[in-house]
Amino acid sequence: MLHQEKESHLLEVARAALPRWGIPPAAPIRMISLSENGIFLVGTDRGNKALRVHRTGYHTMDGVRSELAWMQALQADMGLETPQAIPGLDDEYIQLVAAPDSDDVRMVVLFEFIPGDEPKPEDLIAAYPQLGAISARMHQHARQWQRPSWFERHIWDYEGSLGARPNWGHWRAGFAAGKGGIEILERADAAMKQRLDAFGKDPSRFGLVHSDLRLANLLVDNGRTKVIDFDDSGFGWFLYDLASSVTFLETHPDVDDIVAAWIDGYLSVGSLSAEELAAIPTFMMLRRLIIMGWAGSHADTELAKWMGDQYTVDTVTLAEKYLSRITR
Repeated sequence: MLHQEKESHLLEVARAALPRWGIPPAAPIRMISLSENGIFLVGTDRGNKALRVHRTGYHTMDGVRSELAWMQALQADMGLETPQAIPGLDDEYIQLVAAPDSDDVRMVVLFEFIPGDEPKPEDLIAAYPQLGAISARMHQHARQWQRPSWFERHIWDYEGSLGARPNWGHWRAGFAAGKGGIEILERADAAMKQRLDAFGKDPSRFGLVHSDLRLANLLVDNGRTKVIDFDDSGFGWFLYDLASSVTFLETHPDVDDIVAAWIDGYLSVGSLSAEELAAIPTFMMLRRLIIMGWAGSHADTELAKWMGDQYTVDTVTLAEKYLSRITR
């Protein structure tokens, strides 16, 4: 389905879903994001709302219920402002909806709209201490929270990231053929697997994470940083949240200062052992290859096209630096 056709189809699903919440189908509605899911801004007599039409085949119904439950718990238990789902007229948060004359049934969720703007590039170093502190609080919550018995999310361990069953596709599918350096990425992959196996999955370092804390999923409003888009949240290493926060910033001239600012913020709330600090380059390399796999399985998206061949070229350079660093 072409981009414009997909957008039109999702808009039809969104309009068909509105009466499930007592909103007229003719209410003002416009798409504000189309990546994995379609996100729409809806005008109602109770203020703006955000409506999400889910992609097919990524999460089960319990998977989405689990995401919503964690966001509710984070706000209720620790005061972290996150998008809160609104129950439909039948008191269900998730509605199953198809567009007229279509067999494509989608999960649809309506959220309260939370204001804010994505952090500006010039504010990165100032924003990251707060992000680090928020991450530490989220990790503390994840370690203590009693999850519902039906809780179900993806697992972002080695197998779910780069192994035989990667959630977003294997990095080789996103490698730009003809650019060279694939053997370097193979070596980096093998080195990461060895180090991640040694690092282990003790509950103190492996648990429920957001897993996509990049700038596009942060909102700043009057000095407060809010976290949105928990669609990829799941079980992984807590330090992966740091790696995801510097997605597409790995070649930024100030990346070391940005990482240091995140660590400073994290340490103001939680703790990181010397072993965890030493593992940060491995998690940053892991994230880099996961995103390459995503691009390979989403080659028709605007983001994948923007990444282009340069992402492969830069990733090979980063892998060379990574291998040099860990073999010193």
